[in-house]
Amino acid sequence: MAVKNIFWDVDGVLANLNYAYFNFLTKHPNYKDTYAGLKWEDLPKVLPIQPKYGALELKTHPTMGTQMDYDFCHSPEFFNNRPLYPHVVETLRELNQLGYKQFTMSATFDVETKKKLLNELLKDVTDFLTIECVQHGKFMHDTAKEDMLKACFDKYGLKAEETVLVDDRIYNQHAAINVGAHPVRYRCEFTTDLPDDMKWIPEVHSLEEFKTWLLAQK
Repeated sequence: MAVKNIFWDVDGVLANLNYAYFNFLTKHPNYKDTYAGLKWEDLPKVLPIQPKYGALELKTHPTMGTQMDYDFCHSPEFFNNRPLYPHVVETLRELNQLGYKQFTMSATFDVETKKKLLNELLKDVTDFLTIECVQHGKFMHDTAKEDMLKACFDKYGLKAEETVLVDDRIYNQHAAINVGAHPVRYRCEFTTDLPDDMKWIPEVHSLEEFKTWLLAQK
C-alpha cells in the first residue's frame, strides 16, 4: 500500500487529553472536593471505558457525564490544558520532509474554539499541517469523522486508499474503514484492546512506532 496522506486525531494521539481530564476532575470547583486525592492510575474507575470508545471519555461517568462534559468544554483553563505528547513536532516535521500530506481531524462542540486551541497547540507545524474540525452533532451518527474524511478527500483531491487515520477511539476505526482509508490505532494511556473482529488493525504506542510502521508500507 502506498500511503501519501496522514489524518491525525489530536486528543489521545498528538495531545494528552487524559492529562486535561485529570486536572479538570481534581481542580474544577464543581468536582475537586469529590475527587480530592484521586490517583492518576484510577482515572478509569471514575470514567469507565465503554467498548465503543476504547479510551477515557467524560461522557462515560455513570451519573454526571453530560454535566462534566459541558463544564469541561466551557472551562478554557482545563479544556486548553492538554500538552503535546513527546516528539510530536519533530515527528510531524520529519514526515513532512518525507513528502506526506498531514491533516488533523477533530470533532468538537465548537469549531472556532477548537481551531483556536489547535492553532496555538500546533503552532510549530502549521506551516504544513492542515487543521480540520467538525462540530459534534452535524451528522446523524456517533461520529462526524466519516463524513469529514469524505469532505476532505473532495476538498483536497485525496484518494482514500492512499490515506491513513491515526486515532485512539475504536469507533473512529470504523470511520476510516467505511470510507476506504487505512485505520491505525494509537494506544495512549488507559486505552482498551480492540474487539476480536478488529484485531487486524495495526496498533502503535508512540509516534516513533507509527513512523516505523509507515515507512515499512513503502
